[in-house]
Amino acid sequence: MDQTLVLIVDDEPDICELLEITLARMGLDTLSAQNVTAAKQLFSEHHFNLCLTDMRLPDGDGLDLLDWIQAHYTNTPTVVITAHGNMEAAIRALKSGAFDFVSKPLDLNNLRSLVSAALKLKTDSILKSPGSQKLQLLGESPIMLDLKTTIGKLARSQAPVHIHGASGTGKELVARLIHEQGARRDQPFVPVNCSAIPAELMESEFFGHLKGTFTGAHADKKGLFAAANGGTLFLDEVADLPIAMQVKLLRAIQERAIRPVGAPAEIPVDVRVLSATHKNLEQLIAEGHFRQDLYYRINVIQIDVPGLHERTEDIPVLAQHILAGIALKQGAQIKSLAPDALSALLKYPFPGNVRELENILERAATLSENNTISIADLQLSAAKPHSEQEPISKTTTPATETTGALDDMLHDQERESIVQALEQTRWNKTKAAELLGISFRQLRYRIKKLNIE
Repeated sequence: MDQTLVLIVDDEPDICELLEITLARMGLDTLSAQNVTAAKQLFSEHHFNLCLTDMRLPDGDGLDLLDWIQAHYTNTPTVVITAHGNMEAAIRALKSGAFDFVSKPLDLNNLRSLVSAALKLKTDSILKSPGSQKLQLLGESPIMLDLKTTIGKLARSQAPVHIHGASGTGKELVARLIHEQGARRDQPFVPVNCSAIPAELMESEFFGHLKGTFTGAHADKKGLFAAANGGTLFLDEVADLPIAMQVKLLRAIQERAIRPVGAPAEIPVDVRVLSATHKNLEQLIAEGHFRQDLYYRINVIQIDVPGLHERTEDIPVLAQHILAGIALKQGAQIKSLAPDALSALLKYPFPGNVRELENILERAATLSENNTISIADLQLSAAKPHSEQEPISKTTTPATETTGALDDMLHDQERESIVQALEQTRWNKTKAAELLGISFRQLRYRIKKLNIE
């Protein structure tokens, strides 16, 4: 059996000893280093399954070491030890790629749970075969390949992730994939639509309540946080939470504890929070409808899900997959798209994204009288495809003029920002991508799309 070895990096002997004893009782072997230099030396001599590092070290800090591990030992999860209450440092660590953080004074139960979860990443990578994953994110366009890579990276962390995208793009699917590919995959994934819960019931739904607390509370109720304990809580349409609930949600996430309605004390919970919305949270903050502190807590890492119009090359494979699913559900033969029908789909704007494509094909499969779906079966006349929309001219309506001008302005601004970043980094695309806060693949895709080169 392979040895499981953990590196402890801390210049306080008492902390090192406490961690060594705790991990030894878990059956784990440990080595200790007092600074960044010694830690790097040990990495060159041993294979570590996990690294626990303090934030403050004599010759640097934990983030320096974390960045180095991310660059040279990508598969080694790192847990950062922060000072009590220093959420800013914890969030910086999570943004830099830490698996998670633990605060001083150390909560040993929390530490043991966290270490077990981090080490489970190794086991999962061995047990999980390429064909074992039931959920699929279809598409091979550059923007989708980049999204899949990002999901894989985020699955190796415990950081809160905010998923942004238009309605129908598959935000819940992205959340489920992050959960399924991570260390919590054997634990519950609990999705909740925040816009569907009445405001007066929210606290009870999220945190639970005790019997007799209020009229109608005939028994103890376990809330959503407790139901997701050990797993993932997915807050869909998080922008629709009322301000009063946002305050309570923030405390639950920060303290990793909840208080059921009527309970005398808080109880600890171990939940990874993923959230999503199609709304602009920054605009809602400016308008006073969303708390900025909650935004920073749930938006440690943001992932954008592209609209279908941004990846039209994926439409054929999506259509084939959807039609196969419809045939399976109906117990019928798989129908194919006539060439002109596929061409029409490729030109269609899809304001409803993948969900709209599913609805169109399900309706078309029902209407089609043979095994080939025609362009008439699609019934796309209600919305004009991109290529059939009138060009902007003097006779164009003011609304269309405004839309076209806005699109041109946004493209010009994006182009100007990218060119400026490239010039600033002497056309080093890797550094330019970092400067812009996007991935190298996304930058390459935008350079090609905007014909910058």
